[in-house]
Amino acid sequence: MLLMGIDTSGKTASAALFDTETEIFLAQNTLYTQKTHSQVVMPMVKEMLIQSGKTLSDVGGIAVAKGPGSYTGLRIGAAAVKALCFGLDIKCCGVSTLEGLACSNIARKGTICSIIKARGDLVYAGVYKSDGYCIEHITEEALVTRDELAETLAWGGSEVLLCGDGAADFFTDYRSPMLTIAPPQGRLQNACGICLAGASKELTDPELLEVSYLQKVKAEKDLEQRMQR
Repeated sequence: MLLMGIDTSGKTASAALFDTETEIFLAQNTLYTQKTHSQVVMPMVKEMLIQSGKTLSDVGGIAVAKGPGSYTGLRIGAAAVKALCFGLDIKCCGVSTLEGLACSNIARKGTICSIIKARGDLVYAGVYKSDGYCIEHITEEALVTRDELAETLAWGGSEVLLCGDGAADFFTDYRSPMLTIAPPQGRLQNACGICLAGASKELTDPELLEVSYLQKVKAEKDLEQRMQR
């Protein structure tokens, strides 16, 4: 099956085409952009298909980053995937952004920690174990302080590869011989990791696709505050 991956969860907009039978990426396109993802993601998909000699009708399913990450970016990605799936009459799956990051570094055997900046001293984090071919969760993905994450990793007692847009700062501030940092090509969110994670997941109808922020969005917080008055 030809699986398309889309990631609009962070500063990068990314799309990829993955042949799940041959395990070959036919195309990938990633752009670190200051533009709104709605301006770049669909043109990126179109250009990627042209470059690979494929059409939308060749795509058998779509995997998309469902969060955590940018509120606006995630909504744009989910809306684009739903529109594509409804139009093509195909199914999709949502993939954790943190899991996708870990899968981008899946060749590294051992412990992988994905870190995405949230606000202040808070980060979204997930810890995984890789055997070089697949990953498994060690901890639940959560919104935690950096000190809490450092304590969790220290208790693990093993070397940890850090990835995600919060990895560089964490590596610098909590420098330890037990910590290494992913190379630039594996450090930020990208659709290749989303494809690798999505390839092992069940595809569902697009109306079931939901984003996951791992925290309450501003509208929910404002509503709670009004209800308490």
